[in-house]
Amino acid sequence: MIILDGMLMIGSAGANVGKTELACALIKKFGKSTNITGIKVITIKAKDGQCPRGGRGCGVCSSLDGVFCIAEETESTSDNEGRVSSKDTARLLAAGASRVFWLRVMKAHLEEGVTSLLDIIGPDVVSVCESNSLRQVVEPGLFLIVKGNEQRVWKSSSQQVKRYADRIVVSGDSGFDFDPVRSKTPEGTSNGVDLGQIKLTSGKWTIQEKATAIIMAGGTSSRMGSDKSMLAVNGRPMIETICERLRGTFSQILISANEVEKFGFLGLPVIPDKMPGQGPLMGIASALEASANELNFVVACDIPHIELAFVRRMLAEAEDFDAVIPKSNDEKYEPLFAVYRKSALEAINEVLRSGGRKISDVFARCRVKYIKLETNGFMNLNTMAEYGEFRENIRRS
Repeated sequence: MIILDGMLMIGSAGANVGKTELACALIKKFGKSTNITGIKVITIKAKDGQCPRGGRGCGVCSSLDGVFCIAEETESTSDNEGRVSSKDTARLLAAGASRVFWLRVMKAHLEEGVTSLLDIIGPDVVSVCESNSLRQVVEPGLFLIVKGNEQRVWKSSSQQVKRYADRIVVSGDSGFDFDPVRSKTPEGTSNGVDLGQIKLTSGKWTIQEKATAIIMAGGTSSRMGSDKSMLAVNGRPMIETICERLRGTFSQILISANEVEKFGFLGLPVIPDKMPGQGPLMGIASALEASANELNFVVACDIPHIELAFVRRMLAEAEDFDAVIPKSNDEKYEPLFAVYRKSALEAINEVLRSGGRKISDVFARCRVKYIKLETNGFMNLNTMAEYGEFRENIRRS
């Protein structure tokens, strides 16, 4: 999976739902202060002359020479009167994109095609990209899917990636539904986004959640043999890498640790345990009490890559529960990569008062939503061997 925090990707649940219109609106809004590259991707299953969009084919697919083709749009108008061309790429250029590229690519060669495009525009470029299928090989800073107000059936390419959507944006006669109130679609994905929530900071697209991220850094790292939080990831301590990943997405970030001065370089509040020596459950309880938000994402300091789309999904699922706990394929809980409401504090404190230390003892005392752990490359580093494997994966990629 190619990670591109500078890309905002827009997919669509069907045809003619306003995907390009939304892309143009975002380019107009943010292009005033930042150079934004527009990208349109057309994925081709087979060059057999059959149009994947139905109806009579236009030749775009069948005329592809090779496994992918990259073209740059150069004209945003079609006549002497300055009327904008109906081509999506021309509309993106007219909206204010600094450059616009069109990638036609065979589905089996998506990664190869986008890698070649990145060789042209650079991996750190800020972009707005129209595509569904590209989400299968790229993890963007944000992924929005546009659907029609009355739409019930989703096209196959959107069905394959809708679980990754950070928000579903509903289009209708009056424009887009940017209702900031969180409500769920029948598919269980949050439906609605306030355009003001979308941020572009230091070349990174985010949606700021009214939630707190709590990074657990109070462990002894006994299996690792050295302090996990300070292991180098891309030249920085792992905990700093995690903080940067979460920054902009959460309205507050807290560090749960008893060594307050040790983590002062992060410039974030460090919350010590109210009663030291009682394990991570006490750390969670202390941080929840200090949190400024009802919703809280708790994550261990040994998880170097966090897929934010999955985290946002957990936050959405917590609407009617005290906790959202992922479970891996082997039915193992991940309580230190989970969402807790402040309402879970009562159950947590009951377990602590009874002398309990296991986080799982809390689950029977409150409303818990269990969901399948669906993240790409999820890994928590407990041993030097796992850390070495992770560094080798970084080197290869």
